[in-house]
Amino acid sequence: HVQLVESGGGSVQAGGSLRLSCAASGYTYSSHCMAWFRQAPGKEREGVAAINTGGGATYYADSVKGRFTISQDNAKNPLYLQMNSLKPEDTAMYYCAADLRPLRFCLDGLRTGRIDWYNYRGQGTQVTVS
Repeated sequence: HVQLVESGGGSVQAGGSLRLSCAASGYTYSSHCMAWFRQAPGKEREGVAAINTGGGATYYADSVKGRFTISQDNAKNPLYLQMNSLKPEDTAMYYCAADLRPLRFCLDGLRTGRIDWYNYRGQGTQVTVS
């Protein structure tokens, strides 16, 4: 049974930092894509960042480029999202997700905010920036 569990959310002042973690259990695929999505009340879900663990390539939404960093040392370690220079508009529920298909499917989901296209997703962790 695959589970993704996010942690690290909280409340922070604008300009501050948070690091989100996503612990995965129940699978040991060495090459896959993992991503972070977010959804604020009344807004559409947005793909934030993705990483191809097979090659290490990373992808970011324009809204977070230069401020957020996605990382995962290897498939057995947690997925992280380091968020710096946080803004009030970053306030949202953040979700991690994993996809086992070719990278293009992962990136399509990221661009369109379609976390439901991913094989697995967590329950989310709240980030509030004031």
